[in-house]
Amino acid sequence: MAAKRIQHKVNHVALVVDSSGSMRPRESQLIRVVDEFVAGLKAESDKLGHETRISLYSFDHRVENLVWDMDVKHLPSMRGLYKVNNGATALIEASLKSLDDLDHIWEEYGEHSFLQIVVTDGEENASGGDRRHDGDMAVLGPWLDKISARMGALPGHWTSAILVPNSLAKRTAQNYGFPAGNIAVWDADSQEGVKEAIGTVRAAATSFLRGREKGVRGTKNLFAVGQDISIDDVRANLEPVPADRFRLLEVATDVAIRSFVDAHPDVTYQRGSCYYQLGTRVQVQPDKEVIVVEKDTDRAYTGDAARSLLFGTGIQGTVSVKAGSNPKLEVYVQSRSVNRKLKAKTRLLIML
Repeated sequence: MAAKRIQHKVNHVALVVDSSGSMRPRESQLIRVVDEFVAGLKAESDKLGHETRISLYSFDHRVENLVWDMDVKHLPSMRGLYKVNNGATALIEASLKSLDDLDHIWEEYGEHSFLQIVVTDGEENASGGDRRHDGDMAVLGPWLDKISARMGALPGHWTSAILVPNSLAKRTAQNYGFPAGNIAVWDADSQEGVKEAIGTVRAAATSFLRGREKGVRGTKNLFAVGQDISIDDVRANLEPVPADRFRLLEVATDVAIRSFVDAHPDVTYQRGSCYYQLGTRVQVQPDKEVIVVEKDTDRAYTGDAARSLLFGTGIQGTVSVKAGSNPKLEVYVQSRSVNRKLKAKTRLLIML
């Protein structure tokens, strides 16, 4: 009788970072963001017993591989590896190069999964070695065709994501073929923006690896939270909130939070007592509490471990998150604003 072979999980991560001239004032910020992402991969891989291997690319008008498929435990800091140059931004070429290189990895044994994350502060203007096309469609057109075709043909166990500087760049990234749920905006020009980006990528690393534990090998919703946790996870890690300590109210139309609460005679608005249902992307500051609710029973759970369960361990700052799709659970975030707009067809949790 043949021996049973262990089918271990292997994660191949490619980090593709912008080193064009515009990154010079942001060099130290990018190093912090990438180092924190790698730290998140290390921590969660150790916790789950995964093998995670990382490749690192930098690009201006040229694309350079700095690290190839190295055990994430042995990857040094980006400091000393990453250097800003004076070139333009061959974003499409760099994205395609890293995907093509990962294609050479042999997948015969083990359960493999691939994750590409691109980090940039600008838009494409140099793929193909031309540093001057600046969006000229006659030059850029073939590259747009290449990347949209490549993204559209990615296998189900491949995930491609990108951090971009603004909403215009986000729309451009969608045109390239990056799924909307795999695009996050980061503000590299402020300390708060960098802290938010750190929280975002740490949460993404946690979400990706936890999803692997549940059989999810690829995702089009990387920068969402909550989709990768189960009721058992919640019950094992969080504390139940007594049923007489809170109320759940249905929100029928868009409305300001205080006026909504004041319209209900059996509850009173108090700053910090209201928790809105997480939906579209918001910033969650480090002092904001979160509550998880079972949809079928309306049982609520919270506690010191709630943020770690949802966003990942080691995240100290603000995170930029949106709700993932979870058929069993809802996430609620504390609000201290009297003017917060509640969205129609959501719920509001009020602590009594």
